[in-house]
Amino acid sequence: MDSSIRLPGGFRIGLDGIIGLVPGIGDAVGLFISSYLIGKAATLGASRLVLARMVGNVLLETALGSIPLVGDLFDFVFKANNRNMQLLFSHQEDAPLTKKRSLWWMIGFMLLLLVCVVIVLSLLWLLLSAIARVLF
Repeated sequence: MDSSIRLPGGFRIGLDGIIGLVPGIGDAVGLFISSYLIGKAATLGASRLVLARMVGNVLLETALGSIPLVGDLFDFVFKANNRNMQLLFSHQEDAPLTKKRSLWWMIGFMLLLLVCVVIVLSLLWLLLSAIARVLF
């Protein structure tokens, strides 16, 4: 899904990035297809932390990929499916190390989400305060 098409210069793109170009449904279809890989990882015995990290990769790609233009470029560069396959291979080779790295990744991801929520809520508060001052 992420590297099936070879371009001149050795760069590879995949169907996921191309499907993501379709407004509205492209990223949803990519999310659905990426979910299959996560399901297979679960049946192969990947730990909950590794599965959570895989879900995080897909959600990050889907969320940022849904932003017009910039998100489409992000889809071609981030390649969540390739990352998830590498993560699954790493888990099979050295499960304790992969679980430890996944824990730190999840902590960082949650902190990033927390910062984003605080920023959005702060901006919303400022906007509502400005509207209230104008009206009252």
